[in-house]
Formats: sequence, C-alpha cells, structure tokens
Amino acid sequence: MATEQLRSACAHDDAQVALIANRMRRDVVEMLEAAGSGHPGGSLSAADIVATLFFSGVMGYDAQDAENPERDRFVLSKGHAAPILYAALAQIGYLEHGELKTLRHMGSRLQGHPDCHACPGVEVCTGSLGQGLSVACGIALGFRADAARDGGDPKRVFVLTGDGELQEGENWEAAMFAAHQHIDNLVAILDSNNLQIDGHVSDVNGIEPVADKFAAFGWEVIAADGHDVADMHRALNEAVAVTGKPAIIVASTVKGKGVSFMEDQASWHGVAPTHEEAAQAIAEIDAAYEELLAAQKEA
Repeated sequence: MATEQLRSACAHDDAQVALIANRMRRDVVEMLEAAGSGHPGGSLSAADIVATLFFSGVMGYDAQDAENPERDRFVLSKGHAAPILYAALAQIGYLEHGELKTLRHMGSRLQGHPDCHACPGVEVCTGSLGQGLSVACGIALGFRADAARDGGDPKRVFVLTGDGELQEGENWEAAMFAAHQHIDNLVAILDSNNLQIDGHVSDVNGIEPVADKFAAFGWEVIAADGHDVADMHRALNEAVAVTGKPAIIVASTVKGKGVSFMEDQASWHGVAPTHEEAAQAIAEIDAAYEELLAAQKEA
C-alpha cells in the first residue's frame, strides 16, 4: 500500500480524534499508577498533539504491519513522554491494551524511554534530550534521496520536542542543517508547556522568542493550540504543504492537561500518581469524555 493510501486509512474526523486523545490520557494515568514511576506531566500535555498526528490521516502507517516501508516516521524526541506514545500504539493495535500496565516493569517491552529494538511502532530510541531533531533530519534527508532516485514524493518525518529540551544546543545545529538542506518533508512539533523538571522554562533558561528564532534559521513557523484537535489538524495540514524549507508547529499546551491537580505543576514532571490520585484523575478524564460525547450529539 502506497504512503498516501496509508495516510487515508489512518484518517478519523476531529471529533473522533478528541475522544481518542481522552482515552490516551486515561491510559497514561493507569499505566503510571501501575508502574509507580514515570512522567505524567509531559505525556498529558502532548496527548492531543500525538492523537491528532496519528489519527487525523496526516501521518501514514500500516496498522497491520509496523514495519511497512511505505510508512511515514515519528520521532518522540522528548522520550520521557513515552507513555503517551505507548497509548497511541495501543490505539493502533500494535500493543495489547493490557500490556500498557507493564510499563517500566522488568522484562517489559515498554521501557521508561522508547526502545525501537523492543517495542513495535517505536522508530528511534530516545530519552537523552536534544537528539531527536538531528535524527529526524537524517531520516527525512534519506527519504528525499530515495524519492530523487525512485520518483514520487518523499515520505514525511515528524518529530515532537519539548520546550525545555530546546535548551540543548544540538537542536539549533539541526535547525540550521534542516533549513540549509531545504528538508521540506520534515515537520517538528514543539510541545510548548513552559515547564521542565526544575520549574518554568522561562525562569530556568528561557527560549523565547522561539518562533522568531526558528524563522530566523529559515523554518516555516506555524502557531497552534496544542489542546484543540481541529486547530492541530489545521496546523499539521499547513505544515506538510510547506515547500522548500522545514516547518515547525509551536503548539501551546499546559503540562498535565486534563488532570486538574497536575496542570501547570512542575512537581508532576516525573512523579507517578498514588492509587487515590489516579482514581481522581481518571474520574476527571472520564467526565471530560462524557462532555465530549454530549457535545458531539448536540452538534
């Protein structure tokens, strides 16, 4: 199946994607409670981004074959947010839903940071922050060389990075390289929640004006609400339509989104919820699910 056909096969409408994102948030809470460790804040902030990317039809993959060579590629540069990726892979069917609760357990395929040698659907081992954009540049450039040799359009590469992660200098070498090479089959997405383990990014080592910086490096910069599926879908469509240069979506988000006591709290960067906290979080997420269903029935 050609890449464009794979993309079409992955397409859901925005209302369906919003429901999927909600279920992914629930999975994140459940797997972290079971693990007793992990990173809820940055996983929850990225839920709508990841759900839109995987289930809107912008990125193509084969639900029956994680290794289909015609697939587009996704690099989770902020590898500590592995739970949200695993939740997406379970939605696709690469993982049995019950396996999610083996996160971080001895012998599990679901390690604390993604391992492409262990888990189907994981393209690149990540976790050492700052490297994902460079890897994505190489993959995208390779796809462009393949397309020049074989004809057709190159497959797309998407990379999700965090704003604290952009404090790593390697990102800016990659940004310079991607623009110089005109890698227009590369789309970066910035999960801009302004929090890292030590506090607010703007206090620790601010990266603003980040949009102007990427624009100065030669990138197309697109702003989006990272918790609005329709707006993320719009931004992704704009990004993949860019020619002659790479594109980045600066997605405004809230760390811990969807769980009231985790939202915008640096303390929830890398702490698992207790049983009682998980129960409260799941109740809030389930209530939001019912609200989404009700809104869809009224629409």
